Amino acid sequence: MSRNQTTNRAVSLPSKSTGWKHGAGARWLLLLLFVLLFYSSLSPHLIPRTYDIKLGTVSDREIVARKQWNDEKATIKAQERAAENVELKYSIVALRNEGLIEQIFNRMEQLNAEDQVTFQNKVDIYRREIPERYVSFVNNFVRTNLNSDTYSATLLEEMAKNVKDQQYQIPEETYYKLPLLSSEQIEEMETVGIDVVRKLMSEQLRDAETARAKVAELVNTSALTDRTSREIVAELARYAIMPNKFYDKEATEEARVQAKEDTQPVVIKEGDVVVKRGQLITEEVYERLEGLGLLQDSKNYWPHLGLLLLSLLFLLLIYFYLEQSGILSSGPDRKYNNAQLLMLWLIFALNLLTMSIISMIQTIELSHIGYLAPAALGAILIALLLDTNLAMVCSLLFATIGSIMFNLDNDHLFDFRYGFVIAVVSFAAIFAVHRASQRSTILKAGIMVSLFGTVSVLTLLMFGNALPRTELIYAGSFAFASGLLTAVLVIGLMPFFEISFGILSALKLVELSNPNHPLLRKLLTETPGTYHHSVMVGNLSEAAAEAIGANGLLCRVGSFYHDIGKTKRPSYFIENQTNIENPHDSIEPKLSKSIIIAHARDGVDMLKAHNIPKPIRDIAEQHHGTTCLKYFYHKAVKLAEAEGEEPDFTEDDFRYPGPKAQSKEAAIVGIADCVEAAVRSLRNPTMEQIETMIQKIIKNRLDDNQFNECDLTMKELDSISQTLKETVVGIFHSRIEYPEDVKPKERLG
Repeated sequence: MSRNQTTNRAVSLPSKSTGWKHGAGARWLLLLLFVLLFYSSLSPHLIPRTYDIKLGTVSDREIVARKQWNDEKATIKAQERAAENVELKYSIVALRNEGLIEQIFNRMEQLNAEDQVTFQNKVDIYRREIPERYVSFVNNFVRTNLNSDTYSATLLEEMAKNVKDQQYQIPEETYYKLPLLSSEQIEEMETVGIDVVRKLMSEQLRDAETARAKVAELVNTSALTDRTSREIVAELARYAIMPNKFYDKEATEEARVQAKEDTQPVVIKEGDVVVKRGQLITEEVYERLEGLGLLQDSKNYWPHLGLLLLSLLFLLLIYFYLEQSGILSSGPDRKYNNAQLLMLWLIFALNLLTMSIISMIQTIELSHIGYLAPAALGAILIALLLDTNLAMVCSLLFATIGSIMFNLDNDHLFDFRYGFVIAVVSFAAIFAVHRASQRSTILKAGIMVSLFGTVSVLTLLMFGNALPRTELIYAGSFAFASGLLTAVLVIGLMPFFEISFGILSALKLVELSNPNHPLLRKLLTETPGTYHHSVMVGNLSEAAAEAIGANGLLCRVGSFYHDIGKTKRPSYFIENQTNIENPHDSIEPKLSKSIIIAHARDGVDMLKAHNIPKPIRDIAEQHHGTTCLKYFYHKAVKLAEAEGEEPDFTEDDFRYPGPKAQSKEAAIVGIADCVEAAVRSLRNPTMEQIETMIQKIIKNRLDDNQFNECDLTMKELDSISQTLKETVVGIFHSRIEYPEDVKPKERLG
């Protein structure tokens, strides 16, 4: 239909709707509910609960940790206890004391051989030099090893102090015996003395007295036979013996430091009981509560503000998508009203509720149970009931929220392992239910969720450290069970949304189009002509609806039921009058009008009785709008004129009661209904006749203001006209007469 062949006035848009479904206030309230939903769902995971507790009081409740927290003060105390329990460290110092006794014997051999030195002088020299050699021996050892890596300075200092403190005092009479020894005696004594010292110093000695007590026994069993020689060797050996095991302060400190480092930090795990009912709140307990952020006095309002902003960001993502895609715009392209926005909120609430329930039973020991959450539930419901692209956008939100809900690491806000799995299963579910036509498709989608969820979970686990086989089995099993749980929940919830919001999903429409439905079977068996007419109208209306972006499947199914009311009086409708007289020929036009008009009302009553959804009932009620039954009107006028009476009726008395079409789908079915009946009435229609007829039908309805209450535009009416023409040509191809100059081969094309 060209614009030149129609009136220049635009099709009137529907009057502004009233009520909460289209009110701006209701819309803003629903948007606020989205913010509250996001805030309440995430607050337990981002904002810890606080308690009004005072120091020194008794707790009237049990308090558990909402997050994992390292108790630094308790850790420091544990480290200090570990350091205190470290045993003192002792180190062995190899003094080689046989060198000292060898020096003493060498000096004795030298001094005793000097005849010029008197006996008394020799005694004085021994009394002075032997102690000096002891001190010199120790000092030389310290000086030699001070800058070496063998012994630390503190160890050498400790060694020198202990050795000097335990220095042996040689008896005075021994000094008087030393000058009397001959060189042969000294040589024999030196061998025994060195052996005794070397043997006893091979032991670990903290106290030199324990070794000195053994000197006499070793000397007495030696080869020395002279009593004096044995006594002198014993005294000198005792003198040369020193402690060789000393307290090592540096090693002890290192051990204590290592003990502190080896001490495990005191960790309060999520879910651990921090305070028991009836427990006294000590300073230590109070500090622990404060560290966990469980005290109202230490409440931090920044997380609340951050969560509020995060909730607003989530809302803006949804709102901007709905606005940009025209779903919630105020123009004629608007697809949804506040009822659909409320349904979207309910889907979000249900999805977040199921995720929250799983997160409540999730623990660090059972972290993989997070994969059990049926997070794809929301994506499938949105795809089936609202919009596929909207479902994809919401899937990203569900993934982000899930990565917060199932995060057990307090050092990070998100655990994107769960977010990744939720995104994968949600997109897999959306693709699986795209253009779903049967309920079994939901089960198939659940299986797809199970398979993709299991594979994605196992893939992520493979990137970490090698996990026990049992953990892999648990994680994979939870992910697989999630898909089955999702399918069960979707199948259970779909009827709730379809009934509560009057939603006709593709699945429900396909079910209603089943020829075995009682009403369609009644239509087929009692009014076969009407049944055939309805099927043809369904073909025409579906093609026209899809051409302008309307719901083609709704038009097809609505067409199947639009004339169901004719089954009450089938013989009064021409398509069912096979080999019988037309009963309208023998009754008054007004009665005929009442019978014809009643089929719309009767159809609505029958559809209500069988619980057919309202959108299909609306099509049955509105497909004729308030059009006039002109045939019976003119017949009544002629009959009145023939009887010489003035007509006591007007054209309005022969109109359908309406209402006019309230939706594009109802208007399209009404047009297709007229077109199919008109084409069927033509014996050998031509292309020009079909095009002219379709344009005339649309123009008459347009002039009759039948499209004033639906949002069809002139451009869409042109598209409907062109599509109906092409579809009619395809359906009635064999009956259409082509121009004479068209070749037969071209006709077949």
